[in-house]
Amino acid sequence: MKDQLIKLFSSPKLFVYSLVWLMILVTIGTVSQKDIGLYASQQKYFSSYFFTFGFIPFPGGRIVLTLMLINLISMMFKQNLWKMKKLGVIVVHLGGIMLLVGAGLTAMFSSEGSMVIEEGSKSNTVDDYHITELAIINVSNPNYDQYTIFGKPLFSSGNNLMHENLEFDITILDYMDNATLETAEGTSKVGFKGMLSNFNLVELDRDKDDMKNKPAIIFQVSGTFSDTDGIYGLIFGQSVPATLTTNSNQYVMALQKKKTYLPFAIELEDFKKVMHPGTEVAKSYSSKINLIENNIPRPVLIEMNKPLRHQGYTFYQASFIESPNGEETTVLAAVNNYGRLFPYISSIVMSIGLLLHMLVSMPALFKKKKS
Repeated sequence: MKDQLIKLFSSPKLFVYSLVWLMILVTIGTVSQKDIGLYASQQKYFSSYFFTFGFIPFPGGRIVLTLMLINLISMMFKQNLWKMKKLGVIVVHLGGIMLLVGAGLTAMFSSEGSMVIEEGSKSNTVDDYHITELAIINVSNPNYDQYTIFGKPLFSSGNNLMHENLEFDITILDYMDNATLETAEGTSKVGFKGMLSNFNLVELDRDKDDMKNKPAIIFQVSGTFSDTDGIYGLIFGQSVPATLTTNSNQYVMALQKKKTYLPFAIELEDFKKVMHPGTEVAKSYSSKINLIENNIPRPVLIEMNKPLRHQGYTFYQASFIESPNGEETTVLAAVNNYGRLFPYISSIVMSIGLLLHMLVSMPALFKKKKS
């Protein structure tokens, strides 16, 4: 049974078929970007295990890459491979395994987000580009705020959210990937609280540019047995925060991008930009920052082609915001890629493997040529 499984999963045909299907996925994913956008295309075809056309399921990118990894690992168990003359082939296989393992680490654990810092301010949080979360913040204590976070996978309609930090229960009524506010006219608003007492949340088609989508959520608060109970709504980026009061506790509710808290902080000391002559278009811009760790500041300059790398994070100078009164704000792209070094190492390993295979094969080639 063991030998049959190794024979099945180590078949070169499996690798070839997987590679062909991966090429088809790249073609389909590239074409579909026109209709659904880059991020949605990546999620549907490359970051999924399965996707469907109609009612027919097809393997997604993660299944294909997993099969390719299993195929390469299974080949290492073939007895006829472990010979001196195939040393180069073994090293090439190891390099391929490292490359796929690195891709898996990147897909599963890496994150991308932004850090927005005004001049003279500092921040230690990174906001994810795509993932949304519901934050319930207890602001009653003057010394600290207590955060209770619920992630997007919990936003299914009818799902109940409970936590020991909260004096009430939350029932999800609706979640929208993209929405807008419209003034409520002539409709009964009994039981609606906060902004829903004056506005309606209207779902919109998902924008192809995921950064332009404004997610929204509607939920019911119960268990306080007071006027606080009712139906609330939140939309990403709303200017007026939603509040809720129970007994002696006051809560602020926000629908926000997932926040990652760093063990260090970045303080923007000075932001500079250079404009193209005679235009309002920025030619280059940079941020002079203080990297604060253990209360010790270290000056660093982040430029457009000179990122900051620290504790697994890479901070790129992405853009800037300039207010009408002249205040400048830097926008840093923050990337945490656990598999960042794997492509470089695996490329070196595979190159060494090809070189070894060539050196091992050369005597046989010269002998054949002489004969």
